[in-house]
Amino acid sequence: MSSQFVSPLSISKADLEEGSVFAPKFDDNGLITTVVTSFDTGEILMLAYMNEQSLQLTLETGIAHYWSRSRQRLWKKGETSGNLQTIMEMRTDCDQDALWIKVKVAGDGPTCHTERNSCFYRRVNFGSEPATLSIE
Repeated sequence: MSSQFVSPLSISKADLEEGSVFAPKFDDNGLITTVVTSFDTGEILMLAYMNEQSLQLTLETGIAHYWSRSRQRLWKKGETSGNLQTIMEMRTDCDQDALWIKVKVAGDGPTCHTERNSCFYRRVNFGSEPATLSIE
């Protein structure tokens, strides 16, 4: 498996922030935060993490792969449910330590294990103590 990106340590800050080289900065745990939205609606579907291997597989296959922190293993999203996430667009932030991917979800569409389209189905009601949640 040949890498489709370079180490951020091998390029200048200017190139990291303004250049055309993809040099993702993984955190101390070897992970990069990934925001996942629907390509069609723009709705935030989930927040996930990728390690170098899952990012490499995602780039090679066009299907979202993540690192499951709870299971400590590679995770091909939708592998068991059939709701695979096909990458339509991938972006990185200014210092390349976070990713934003826009996906089309195959199958019947739910992204969350609760059978909802989005993992962000609860609103935090703030302004009083303690804060409460509302399910939408």
